[in-house]
Amino acid sequence: MVDSSFFFAGGGTGGHIYPAIAVAQQIVKIEPSAKIHFFCSTRSIDQHILDQAGFEYTALSAVGFSARPAGLVKFCKSMLKSYRTAEKAIGQSDSAVVIGSGGFVSTPVCLAAHKHKVPIALLNVDIVPGRANKINARWADEIFVQFPETEQYFAQRKKKVSVVGCPIRSGFRNPVADRAIEQLGLDRDKKILLVTGASSGSENINKAVCSLLEKLEAFADDWQIVHLTGQNNYENVYSKYSDAKISYKVVSYFDDMPDLLAAADLVIGRSGAVSVAEYAAAAVPSICMPYPYHKDKHQYLNAGKLVEVGAAVIVDDLPDEQDRSEWLAEELEELMKDQKIRQAMAEGCRKIANPDADIKIAEKLLKMATGR
Repeated sequence: MVDSSFFFAGGGTGGHIYPAIAVAQQIVKIEPSAKIHFFCSTRSIDQHILDQAGFEYTALSAVGFSARPAGLVKFCKSMLKSYRTAEKAIGQSDSAVVIGSGGFVSTPVCLAAHKHKVPIALLNVDIVPGRANKINARWADEIFVQFPETEQYFAQRKKKVSVVGCPIRSGFRNPVADRAIEQLGLDRDKKILLVTGASSGSENINKAVCSLLEKLEAFADDWQIVHLTGQNNYENVYSKYSDAKISYKVVSYFDDMPDLLAAADLVIGRSGAVSVAEYAAAAVPSICMPYPYHKDKHQYLNAGKLVEVGAAVIVDDLPDEQDRSEWLAEELEELMKDQKIRQAMAEGCRKIANPDADIKIAEKLLKMATGR
């Protein structure tokens, strides 16, 4: 095939980047001559993830929309600058495909691709599309979604929608739990409670778990905690564990999530689309605490897919800290005590796991590049 270029556009959170990386890795595995380039945001999490992945990237200055005069001017200037950067790169390629994965940086790139009549695909892994993908859909040739329920949101556009699942890192096919245990210095004879707020961490989840450390002492003989705090919350969370009687490992971030989730016996975390797909692929029971401030409540809907198959329970991230902690404590106590329940939840995960989504999407994108 002609050496094709695949431009991935999205960022701001790991949820916009990890699925794209999974697809990009499969593209170069199938077609080593393919050229991969990412357009991401200027947020540090984007650059950290992409540095680890090893793909070339350009950080665009695009910022989110604001209706306030000063914010609107900044939005327009940043979008125009980002559009020009993307247009120059895309225009220099003889054969290209652009893949938008969400976030405000994806829109100027998709618009530049539309101007050059370059094929456009979208990755939409949340049940409810975000604002950027709703805009980008007008130019898309194909839209890849995780859940059948998402098709309705693109029906008016009459676009080709493929329900393929969520692309996740290839490491989930053959994770090595012992590798994470060794890397973190964990006790092989104790079960692992994993606490995570996704790529950026969650202050509310951190607070809720830290408030329960005294209660969790009752499980100290059989359990240990791995707490991923997020880069901005490490010092505060670590200090809360200073008197904990249960074994623990507090880290700001951990790159090898396939290995760590494979090692975990129970996870407390957000329910972004990628997180839900990873819990399912790892067959790990979860207590989902959906991010409560999205207008469309899409994290509740994502978590609901796990609950439907008995793979998870939901604890609301309530405004009152005490109510939030008490609810979490009730669910934790039951699940940490009962291995049979956890085993049944793990079996439920396997009903919705779709670990080959990255391969399916990569194959279709390669066909788009050749016009087949």
